[in-house]
Amino acid sequence: MKSLILLFQQTDIEKKMAEAPDSSYEIGVVIGSYLPFVVLAVVAYGIYYYNKKRREEE
Repeated sequence: MKSLILLFQQTDIEKKMAEAPDSSYEIGVVIGSYLPFVVLAVVAYGIYYYNKKRREEE
């Protein structure tokens, strides 16, 4: 699983942090790197909740 995540996330965050012009750029890099995973988790939970609610109605 870890290798699959590394395959999709090929940007070198540490390199970007070292070359960052200021701290606000670093914050943007961190948010931009974690945001896709957070959105994916929210979508997965939404699908789970929708299906759970639909099964309870049957």
